[in-house]
Amino acid sequence: MKKVLIIRLSALGDVIFTIPLANALKKAGYSVDWLVSEKGYELLQGNSCVDNVILAPVEKWKKTKKCCQNFKEYLNIIKTLRKNKYDISIDSQMLFKSFVWHVFCGAKRRIIARNNREFAFLGATEIIPSIVGERHVSQDYLQFAKHLGVDISNVEVTLPELEQSVKDKVDDLLSNVEKSKQLVVICPATTWDTKHWNKDNWKAVIEDLEKDYTLVFTGQQRDNELISYIGGDRHLNLAGKTNLKELREVFNRADLVISLDSGSTHLAWATQTPKILSIFCSTPTVKYGPLGDKYISLSGPNLKCQPCHKKKCPLLSNACTYLPSVEDVVNSARKLLSK
Repeated sequence: MKKVLIIRLSALGDVIFTIPLANALKKAGYSVDWLVSEKGYELLQGNSCVDNVILAPVEKWKKTKKCCQNFKEYLNIIKTLRKNKYDISIDSQMLFKSFVWHVFCGAKRRIIARNNREFAFLGATEIIPSIVGERHVSQDYLQFAKHLGVDISNVEVTLPELEQSVKDKVDDLLSNVEKSKQLVVICPATTWDTKHWNKDNWKAVIEDLEKDYTLVFTGQQRDNELISYIGGDRHLNLAGKTNLKELREVFNRADLVISLDSGSTHLAWATQTPKILSIFCSTPTVKYGPLGDKYISLSGPNLKCQPCHKKKCPLLSNACTYLPSVEDVVNSARKLLSK
């Protein structure tokens, strides 16, 4: 059995999109280990897609800034990787922060794609053609498996089982919501400015849907001001009150999730439970929109600059963040909920 190391440290969505690659390799008989940072660790620990999960505590290192201690921990992880004697390593992050692991992991074959950045190719022994295509990003990552002669058809996203304590916690969080109506979870925030939909658009959608559905908001602590503005503090707000596992279980209870191109959307998709309406502004739906018949991804029409895939608007107008229209979002939400 050949041993493969996948190097994909972050972000949450990209870890989810790489899980089909791990499953394809496992299905083909490889032993699969994964080096990941904190953001994706909970999604991989106990996941059938991997044999071993190795944590690189990158976020902790950034916060503590204890150079000597952090470097010692880094060396210990490198020793663990080299001791495992990998036959193949795959760098799907393809940036400098993954290069430093790739070059020293000890694998005989170290594979990267031509579309790498920040000189990450220097850590590889094998460079395959660019994996970027007019397809979903999870299919891009599967090209590493295809390069190894592995069948990439019918590969799923898998998640580890949730503990009963997680389900009990979510029971408590949702204990006071109206259960006679369909549950719609709203995730209105993400990281990039150009991925955020206009807050007044959100407010109009909330005012329409709250008449007929039970609404619950999720997000991080920093999103509370936005949630208060668009929801008027009339609905349950779980922002900053759930960890990743608990958020998964909230999505498991939802009839519909309305969100952006964000980790929340990709996590909801990975649960394979709720219907999803995702709103795309600066990024392409074909690359990051949820795959499947019970999902709708909306973006604005007739903008030549869209999608630019930029964190800051090159035209300084943020025009794409006002689209799609409120009417399109409301109609799509009601369409999904009526199925």
